[in-house]
Amino acid sequence: MLKDPALVEAFERDLIRRTPPDHLLNLRLFEALWEHARRLGNWPPADPLDGLDGDLRLAHALNVHRTA
Repeated sequence: MLKDPALVEAFERDLIRRTPPDHLLNLRLFEALWEHARRLGNWPPADPLDGLDGDLRLAHALNVHRTA
């Protein structure tokens, strides 16, 4: 349990602000996660379109167009 969560949040914001993005590190992390999923047998998915209908319904619900 954090005694002062605001202090931790301020530290995290400052750390993000001071740390430049490292694209090479991010790419290495992505590739490691990709390889890990592949070794576990979770990638590629057996049916790439599985769950697409739910994703489309969610996207449609979130992108509501209002009439003026």
